Amino acid sequence: MTLAPAAPASAEAAETASTEEIKPLPAWFFVFEGVASAAYDLFQADHRFLWALGALFVVNLVVSLTVLRSRLRLAKRMWRGKSTRKVALGLLALRLGSHLALVLAGCTVVSVAGHLAFALVMSATTVSLLWYAQRVSLRALAAEGV
Repeated sequence: MTLAPAAPASAEAAETASTEEIKPLPAWFFVFEGVASAAYDLFQADHRFLWALGALFVVNLVVSLTVLRSRLRLAKRMWRGKSTRKVALGLLALRLGSHLALVLAGCTVVSVAGHLAFALVMSATTVSLLWYAQRVSLRALAAEGV
């Protein structure tokens, strides 16, 4: 008596197996992107941050090309999705719009504390929105059965 290999119980089990191959980006990776979105205000707060931002850019590049190389498939798929592009455009609009609104109100950000506060808000917003966009993308990929 020979036993045949067991087939997946359902199409859902096959979909789960295929989406498990795509590992999500870790939340700490989005901190790189958060700091990048806060770079303008960090630079305005103190020009010496430029060295730290440059070093962080190099670390981000090395981590992206080595440790997270296997997850590039997810990143490519995320950028094809509308939600990720909406997040990127929304963050750009938030950056420009908030500074424009302050200029129109006659209250520009000039102090170090103001720029650091702006950097903190932009960084937290970026990390939160990118994490959310990743969750939405993973759900869409699971629904597609990638």
